[in-house]
Amino acid sequence: MLEQILILIVSGLGSGLLAGVLGIGGGTVLVPLLLALNYTSLQAIATSSLAIVITSSSGSFQNWRMGYLDFQRVILLGIPALITAQLGVIVANLIPEFVLLTAFACLLLFNIFLSNIRRQLVTTSHQPSKVRLSEKIACLLTGGIAGFLAGLFGIGGGVIMVPLQMLLLRESIKVAIQTSLGVIVVTSISSCFGHALNNNVVWLVGIVLGFGGLIGVQISTRFLPKVPDKVVRFCFYAMLAMLSVYTFSKAWILYSQS
Repeated sequence: MLEQILILIVSGLGSGLLAGVLGIGGGTVLVPLLLALNYTSLQAIATSSLAIVITSSSGSFQNWRMGYLDFQRVILLGIPALITAQLGVIVANLIPEFVLLTAFACLLLFNIFLSNIRRQLVTTSHQPSKVRLSEKIACLLTGGIAGFLAGLFGIGGGVIMVPLQMLLLRESIKVAIQTSLGVIVVTSISSCFGHALNNNVVWLVGIVLGFGGLIGVQISTRFLPKVPDKVVRFCFYAMLAMLSVYTFSKAWILYSQS
């Protein structure tokens, strides 16, 4: 039991480090971890949402104290996310478990592509954007996608949200990450609430993960930005690739047993 608690704390710490540096909730790490600890896919997704509530709230509070949080933009993105997160919860409870895991593994691989897009957007941020959408439509689209993914997969949605904010809202990388973390508070609360109504949340596990994440996000927002981008990027891509392979294998096992 003590060994499992230590694993949960260290894993939460890792998700918090990712949250502060990359503007994501950390569900891409937490969901496969909980699957490895023999929780069901729905329990993993729901419990990850609870941990992300704690982690993202901690990081956003620190950003607010430092004057880096735009509440108006967070609200514009968060309102559609509140609605679509519940839709994601409904879909997660309806589709077969192996389908859910396969879709999550595909998302992990797709995140590598999205991260490359984000890097390209950073290098071309000085150029005028060719995408012309009104701010409200762009916020509806960005927040809606992030909310749906939060409810469906137990992730904060930041790995999708940050590139979309840069592309559609023409935000800088730092502003996008800070805003994303604030919206993740909204999406994760909505997702956790929906899953709690379906009795999917393992509360003690989620709180322990969230505590580790709270520490991690405080460290990352202070120190990890000094780490070279190439190192962070390589570790992130390698992690996504390994987690996707593992999740695909879990999905295949479930499919074979069905």
